[in-house]
Amino acid sequence: MPKIKTHKATAKRFKITATGKVMHTHVGKSHLRRRKAKRNKRTFDRRVENLNHERNKKIKALAPTLDKK
Repeated sequence: MPKIKTHKATAKRFKITATGKVMHTHVGKSHLRRRKAKRNKRTFDRRVENLNHERNKKIKALAPTLDKK
């Protein structure tokens, strides 16, 4: 059997929690930060849950090593 390789771009963008939720960073985090409010920039530090369940299946298939942690 060949080894299952992790898609590295997916592994960098998403994290999978112990309960199986797929988390990602906020969009718009690094571009044009000067004009964004301070409160808004603080929310960028947290990860949010990916709510598209069909895409979650694809993410878990592309990065199987993330799912085992």
